[in-house]
Amino acid sequence: MSQESKLERKEEMASARTAQKDLNSYIKPLATIAIILILIIVGWFGYQNWIVKPKETKAQGAIAVAQQYFAADSFRLALNGNGANKGFLSIIKSYDGTKTGKLAHYYAGICYLQTGDFNNAVKQLNDFSTESKPIQMQALGALGDAYSELKQNDKAIDSYKKASATFEDDQANASEYLFRAALLSEIGGKSKEAVDLYKSVKEKFPNTARGAQADKYIYRLSIEPNDLSAK
Repeated sequence: MSQESKLERKEEMASARTAQKDLNSYIKPLATIAIILILIIVGWFGYQNWIVKPKETKAQGAIAVAQQYFAADSFRLALNGNGANKGFLSIIKSYDGTKTGKLAHYYAGICYLQTGDFNNAVKQLNDFSTESKPIQMQALGALGDAYSELKQNDKAIDSYKKASATFEDDQANASEYLFRAALLSEIGGKSKEAVDLYKSVKEKFPNTARGAQADKYIYRLSIEPNDLSAK
């Protein structure tokens, strides 16, 4: 082998070693990231199966008695329990982070609303949210009722409008909440806003009781041509 060939061979080997070092410098961080991701995934599944699910199961068992009291309109017992069984307030504290614990906020808000504690009703209902549109609509409607009782009409109107928009498929309740928003606007002297809302009730929910009544309120506020004035 000539001297020139030997030099070329050495250069090739040196280049290969450099390439290997460069490759290793990329592989090691990637391997570390992969290991971290695997640990996170395993840890998440472990947390869900060994901590969250058992806690959720216990919460569902605990809330059953409180729901029975709620169904029987025994709202104070539903809130506070009976000594042997937890009420919604205790369930919120004991099972924070579970779906059942979150649902207890809704129940507690309704209980406070029914017993006249409107400030606590607002607090509990504001702490509640769900992906279930029918329940979310009811929660926002109840929040509107609580604000209305506290004479916080702007917040009540906003809550009623949100309740109506959340689940318009339930036309009876959606029209009722939008009607309440219109009525509060009228009571507050906001005639234009009230007329617009009554018109929305009529247009969106024509086959409901509130939709059928809307013309009467529109006429009273605006004295403009509409279905009622034509009769």
